[in-house]
Amino acid sequence: MSSSRMALVAAFGLAIGFTPAQAADLGGDCCADLEERVAELEATTARKGNRKVSLTVSGWVNEAVFMWDDGTERNTYVGTNSLEQSRVKFTGEAQIAPGYSAGYTLEIGIVGHASNKWDQTTPGTGSNDNQLTVRKSNWWLKSKDYGKVTVGLEGTAMYHILDDADGTNTRSFSDAEGAAVAQGAFFLRSGGAFVNNLRWSDVLRGVNNGTDGQDGRRNIVRYDSPTIAGFTVTASWGEDDIWAMALTYANTLGDFKLLGKVGYGQNSDETISACSKLNGQDCELFGAAGTIMHVPTGLYAYGGFAQNHDKTEAKVSGAKATDTMWFIQGGIEQKWLPLGKTTVFGEYRHDDGGSNLDKNFLGDYVHNSSLDFVGAGVVQNIEPAAMDLYVIYRHADGDITNASADTVKLDAFDMVIMGAMLKF
Repeated sequence: MSSSRMALVAAFGLAIGFTPAQAADLGGDCCADLEERVAELEATTARKGNRKVSLTVSGWVNEAVFMWDDGTERNTYVGTNSLEQSRVKFTGEAQIAPGYSAGYTLEIGIVGHASNKWDQTTPGTGSNDNQLTVRKSNWWLKSKDYGKVTVGLEGTAMYHILDDADGTNTRSFSDAEGAAVAQGAFFLRSGGAFVNNLRWSDVLRGVNNGTDGQDGRRNIVRYDSPTIAGFTVTASWGEDDIWAMALTYANTLGDFKLLGKVGYGQNSDETISACSKLNGQDCELFGAAGTIMHVPTGLYAYGGFAQNHDKTEAKVSGAKATDTMWFIQGGIEQKWLPLGKTTVFGEYRHDDGGSNLDKNFLGDYVHNSSLDFVGAGVVQNIEPAAMDLYVIYRHADGDITNASADTVKLDAFDMVIMGAMLKF
């Protein structure tokens, strides 16, 4: 008998050599343990309501340490970074037919200890802490050839018109809105004293990233076109009444990556006070921003402009009804470390604010403000942990003028933010 045949016979004999008791023990003990483990997993696993529509859970946690100095007082607060608050998002999609699908988005914001609620007098836990907010709740229909229609609570066509033109990893930590959000709730000081309890947000009128009621999440119908040659058209309408249109361009041409957005919208919804403090709202907003990056070197420039015009306020004699802002950010983004990309940047923003008839100082309403914001920072991506670490310095100063032409120079406000965003 050949050696190969002898080996086969020996192997067969070893297999037969296992007794029935051994086989029974192996099958019984193993399967019983396995069935018990499967039952445990089924009891603790999140389940979908049906198998036709997918379910994806995502989100992030964004917590930071905020060290601030308003020229008179300095302190350190810890809490949720409100520029991009912690959140959890549920999304799903089901195919209707080839090229057609339906889906949903439900996004819940985790307020935590919100950084946009702090001021010099209320650093501790407040009434707004540890709450949940519904950021988005909508359903949509999508066609590969004809675009997407969304119905429900969703961002308007002007939603983040400036922020979403940031094509770098500063988007969630220092975009167009970042300079204003950092100290928006803090009181203004001049000569060490509070200025009639005015806050930075009171003089950042209408162009805190275009917050005139259009640049937000509203109950709307929204349409997003298919992307053609890098261009996408978005239009939205809802509530009573807000409408907007925007154009987005994203493409890579040779060594350059381009991202740009431009949009226009109007708001006449009486219930949205971000536009006007007067009875009856009538505002219009224009915004444009973009990023250009040289891919081989990682050098980039990101900038934009926004203008808000309050038609209702313009009807009041002497009121300055137009707010404008522009900003520029430059830096470099490279993968110098094996952990992930590093982004180093500096930025400048200037605001010319219009009237705020609901706020006054020196006996008359706020008529104008001229504000300057300077910032710099580093964002380090940690790819293995889906995490971004960031350290950002911010400086703000300027002056405000009342309707009687009395001007007050504001004390400088400085802040250092150190935090992390962990995505899931």
